[in-house]
Amino acid sequence: MGADTPKLCDTVAHSPDPTTPSSPRDARAARSNDALRAAFLALIERKPLEQITVREIAAEAGVHYATFFRHYAAKEALLDDVAAEQIGWLVALTVPVLDQTDRRTAVEALCRYVDEHRTLWTALLRGGAAGAMRDELLRLSRNVAVERAPAESWLSLDLAVACSVSLIFETLAWWLAPAHGPVPIEQVAHTLDRLLLPLHAT
Repeated sequence: MGADTPKLCDTVAHSPDPTTPSSPRDARAARSNDALRAAFLALIERKPLEQITVREIAAEAGVHYATFFRHYAAKEALLDDVAAEQIGWLVALTVPVLDQTDRRTAVEALCRYVDEHRTLWTALLRGGAAGAMRDELLRLSRNVAVERAPAESWLSLDLAVACSVSLIFETLAWWLAPAHGPVPIEQVAHTLDRLLLPLHAT
């Protein structure tokens, strides 16, 4: 893993859009929330998502069982929160690369990040968070696309973004599925780049 690439636990403590607590109570709540997410990420590395309980998450985080429900209505809400955070990291990592070089390099950076967090991403995509992740990537991608859209294109911007996000998620889901065995990062990046090419041609 590269020195500049966030580790799995870093996605909790170093969110791309951190908020500053405004009081000691807010600070305690923020620490509890960070602890819950860190605990969830640690547990998901050790056991399948469906076997993780709220009580285990609270125990791993070192907080009272009831504290969990002051932050999240259910385990699925925590899953959605972590999923949205991962998408934020993904966009933060790939957009600067795209600005500096080309789409292929950005796609490879995307694939490399997912590969380095394969256990988490497999659990997220197969454990019910795929919809939340797709929606968040779609929202962020639309914001990015408005600033980088070509002057002329055969495809509407909104449709191009929607198709691109669908291709990214379907490719990642295929790659992370255990049925076909391991596929090299470079091959996945090349495939995804070729799939995306017609959508971004002017």
